[in-house]
Amino acid sequence: MTEPTPALSFGSAAAAYDRFRPRYPREAVRWALDLTRPAARVVDLGAGTGILSREILAQGHHVVPVEPDPGMRAQLAAGTPGSTALAGSAESIPLPDGDADAVLVGQAYHWFDKERAHAEVARVLRPAGTFAPIWNMRDDRVDWVVELGRIAHLGDSADTLVGKLTDFGPAFDAIELGEFGHRTALAPEQVIELVHTRSYYLTAERRQRDRVDRELWELFAGHPDLTGRQTVELPYRTFVFRARRR
Repeated sequence: MTEPTPALSFGSAAAAYDRFRPRYPREAVRWALDLTRPAARVVDLGAGTGILSREILAQGHHVVPVEPDPGMRAQLAAGTPGSTALAGSAESIPLPDGDADAVLVGQAYHWFDKERAHAEVARVLRPAGTFAPIWNMRDDRVDWVVELGRIAHLGDSADTLVGKLTDFGPAFDAIELGEFGHRTALAPEQVIELVHTRSYYLTAERRQRDRVDRELWELFAGHPDLTGRQTVELPYRTFVFRARRR
C-alpha cells in the first residue's frame, strides 16, 4: 500500500482533525480579512474540514472553500452547512479571474508551491484584494509546550515561522503581521488525539507512533504543571500574514 504524502495525509483523520484542531480567534480572522463591506466573497484555500470557513461564515461573508483531499472535503460538507468545498489546490484554483475579495489560508500555506500559488492567488483576487495565511502556533514560551513539540515532532517554532515568511512575490504589497493569543482547554487524552491529527504522526511507522504516545503520557504524568490535571490549557499564538494585491 502506498504511504500517504504529508500534505495529503489528513483525510484519514478528518473527523478527529475537525474536533481537536484549535479554532481561529474571531479578531484574528477579522483582521486578516481587512474588509470594509459586508457579505464579501472569500476563498478559504486549503480549507481542510472547514474550521476557518465556519468562522468566515459567522462573520457574515460568503465563503468558497477549496481543498484537494476528498476526505477533508467530505468532513467539511458534513460540518459546514451552506458551504460545499471545491476540489482544487493553491496551484490550480477552480475560480475565474478577479473572483474574490480575499483569500485566506488556515494552517496550509507551508504545503504550497509558493511561486505558482502566489500567481494563482493574485489571479483570483480583485485589485487591492487581501491575501492572508494564518497559523495557530503552540506558544513555545511555555515549558511543557516545548516538550510536547519535541516529543511529537510538531514542526517550526513561532520565531522560525515569522523569520521564514517575508513576502508573497511581485503581485503583492509588503506583508503586515498580526498576532493574537488564545487557549484551548483539553483533557490529556484529547491533546494526544490532537497530536494524532498531525502529518508526522499520520505518516509515521507504528513503532514511531507508539514512542510518541508513550512519551506523551509520561509528560502528562511527570511534568509539574500537568501532573494530576484532568484538563490542561494549551496556549496558542495565532499569526496572520496579510498583504494586498497590487
